Amino acid sequence: MKHRFSQPVRRAAALACLLGLLGLTGCALGPLAPPADASAAPSANSEPAAQGDEPPSMAGGFAGYSPSVSGTAWAAQSGRIAARAAAPAGAPANLNWEIFRSPGKALTQYDYAREDGRDTVRAVSKASAGLLRQRFRVEPQQLGRVRFSWRVPQTIAGARVGASDNDDAPVRVVMAFEGDRSKLSTKTALISELSRLLVNEELPYATLAYVWSNVDAPGTVVHNARTDRIRSIVLESGEQRLNQWLEYERDIRADYIKAFGEPPGALISIALLTDSDSMQGAVRAWYGPVQVVPAP
Repeated sequence: MKHRFSQPVRRAAALACLLGLLGLTGCALGPLAPPADASAAPSANSEPAAQGDEPPSMAGGFAGYSPSVSGTAWAAQSGRIAARAAAPAGAPANLNWEIFRSPGKALTQYDYAREDGRDTVRAVSKASAGLLRQRFRVEPQQLGRVRFSWRVPQTIAGARVGASDNDDAPVRVVMAFEGDRSKLSTKTALISELSRLLVNEELPYATLAYVWSNVDAPGTVVHNARTDRIRSIVLESGEQRLNQWLEYERDIRADYIKAFGEPPGALISIALLTDSDSMQGAVRAWYGPVQVVPAP
């Protein structure tokens, strides 16, 4: 049977392949699902497509608010704490967390779960990727600390944080920042424009992740092989601390300067990422509440 695709589908496929040539994503072949309507603004009632075992889709970007995480006890303890403190009495806090799909990838499943007496998000990746994300804005002078915890039962054999072909990790806490885009290299500017066309969002000026690595020593700053605007700080390495709840409190400004060598711009989102798409394996992990705490 011969498949016929619309022009937007063909354009998405072509852009995905071009991104693949730049090393940003795979070039998926075969029947494609239609991409999301980029002109449709997301609403608070939007829901993502089913997560987990669904087939990969070329439609990247915002995939709706997660009904299994938004509004839960975990969500009530997570996000930008200052926004809750400043909310009028009785006003609902922003408890929505959204799914961001990676083009051509199956979605990692994120669900609220009570685990070890804690409010958690359980992440299950089966050769999948995708962010659980909350967007907000914290100005540079208000940047303080980020608090989070995780428990990892297993690492991903063969994975290497930041590598071109095997960049998987059981847990990551990811922060995106604004900055002076005139400083971006020609290649990065092109990647950013392609990202806008493909997922309706530009590449952030800078992305900083906290990560569990197989081999890099804790404290190492890992530069992503595909773009120097993504850098990771390794918090854990190897298998020594598996199956334990590990707690962290990090100075956002100090870590950004350590990773990028300049002061940060505004923080515009925070996200969780558990992915095993590069190694085509399966992994699971649990995250405690993730809190952005303002500077005193």
